[in-house]
Amino acid sequence: MKAIDWLKSPLYAAEILGSAKSFRHNPILGNARLNEMGLHKRRVELAARMAERRRAALAAAVPAEDRAAFDRDGFLIKPDFLPADAFARLKDRLYNQEFEAREMRQGQTVTRMIPLDARTLPQIPEAAHVVRNDLVRSTMRYVASTGGTPVYHLQTVIAEPERGKADPQTELHSDTFHPTAKVWLFLQDVGPEDGPFLYAPGSHRLTPERLAWEYEQSLTAGRDKRAHHALGSFRVRPEDFARFDYAPPRQVTVAANTLVYADTYGFHARSVSTRPTLRMEIHGYLRRNPFLPFVGLDPLGIPGVAERQLDIYLAWCDLREKVTGRRNVWRPVGKVTPASPAHV
Repeated sequence: MKAIDWLKSPLYAAEILGSAKSFRHNPILGNARLNEMGLHKRRVELAARMAERRRAALAAAVPAEDRAAFDRDGFLIKPDFLPADAFARLKDRLYNQEFEAREMRQGQTVTRMIPLDARTLPQIPEAAHVVRNDLVRSTMRYVASTGGTPVYHLQTVIAEPERGKADPQTELHSDTFHPTAKVWLFLQDVGPEDGPFLYAPGSHRLTPERLAWEYEQSLTAGRDKRAHHALGSFRVRPEDFARFDYAPPRQVTVAANTLVYADTYGFHARSVSTRPTLRMEIHGYLRRNPFLPFVGLDPLGIPGVAERQLDIYLAWCDLREKVTGRRNVWRPVGKVTPASPAHV
């Protein structure tokens, strides 16, 4: 380790019992010898056991049929989520109103983000049907296997196949080493050619084959040339996926006004768009420390903080860029409509 890493070693060690996942940035998590002895494997096993216990505590707040569908597949599809008139008003606002936005380019794809915070949400009251919906929140918590307050934003995904460079999110992958929840309310129809969400049903379950694969990846991840893989979002090659007793990846094509939940520990991806596309969605996510023995006591859920989680995170990334030069990938683009063309 470098001299600075020795100074930071207490912090690196503390991250073992948290949600930290980077094999590249944490030299303890990425240590091949420690992982050969089972460090990553034990974190994955313990996180799965704790998730099972927390889900049992959260189950009563979710309808039995939804729990059964999620437990089987790792994702849940709810069509016709908003009343038709509310959905029409929502789309009208998003095509005609401007909001402060940020964008990130990943190869052929630009993702636009507009936080649904205390400033924006009053301008889009229909979005509150998702953001403040008790059943959505309860289902998010069950999927994530944790308590806490989800973070929401308006998201626009713009695919530009002619740009050439591959989008890393089109590789089948797991977001991290433990259960996490994401939700999308799709505002347009998403067909096979529109870059739909791709998910391998059942891959949210930790099996002996998956645990063995996790162990193997941990031995070399810190040196892997695939940036996201080295940062702990493991990419799975087709020949490796064939080892698992999971169903083949499935495109989740949906009609507009469909809500989709997913545990993104499961293998998923963004399908490759074969034509230029633009789609909008209300997007939320929930991720907490996977080793917590309880589902409550969320410091990020207190009033004044809960609705500003994304703003606080972005402000921190901006400050870090000024101080250290580490670039914030989310670039401000000013006021734009959610349906406008890409700006980065």
